[in-house]
Amino acid sequence: MSFFNNSVPPLRRKQAPLNIHELEEGLWLVNWQIGNIKLYSNFYTRIDQAFIIWGLLLIPMFATAQFLPIGWDLQAALWSILSFIGTAAMVYWSTYWVKRRQVIWILYCWVLLMLLGVVLTDLGIFLGWGEILLNLCPLWLGLCALGYLCTGLAVRSRTLLFTGIVHLLGIFILPYSGGWQFLVTGGLMVVCLLLLAEFEWDHC
Repeated sequence: MSFFNNSVPPLRRKQAPLNIHELEEGLWLVNWQIGNIKLYSNFYTRIDQAFIIWGLLLIPMFATAQFLPIGWDLQAALWSILSFIGTAAMVYWSTYWVKRRQVIWILYCWVLLMLLGVVLTDLGIFLGWGEILLNLCPLWLGLCALGYLCTGLAVRSRTLLFTGIVHLLGIFILPYSGGWQFLVTGGLMVVCLLLLAEFEWDHC
């Protein structure tokens, strides 16, 4: 018996929700149209919404670090506030999903990883730990990679395991990005989150 569900592709366009459990997941329906012309139509479960909110929060976090001449102290405060908002939203929107699949420990894992990232980032900035300041991007890519790999194994998802590997590869690409490390890191993380929200990926 295969560890993964090979009867479905790792990533595909979303199928219409057919059972009551999916309908109970707090679906957010999007249907944009002008007259009878449909511009865009999709639906987002609670877990999708958690991906979206994190993606949207990461944009100002990494954009300010890359493009705006803002002091590190202010940036640390901004990152901390947005990270706590993202973590709270993740807990709110993901609890039903992980409980239904009996993998609540995944949520605890992600919360710990995000809090660890915030604490290390703040300590690096406020205490002047150069080693952390020089490796903020690899730090966050590594934490997210660990989270995706744990989640992928827990829910038997090839897509999430691949996403974790992509984040790890991103760490090795960073030295070749010159002065654009924050842009590359933020871009990779945001694109992965939005793709996971937009498409249906394999899981148990």
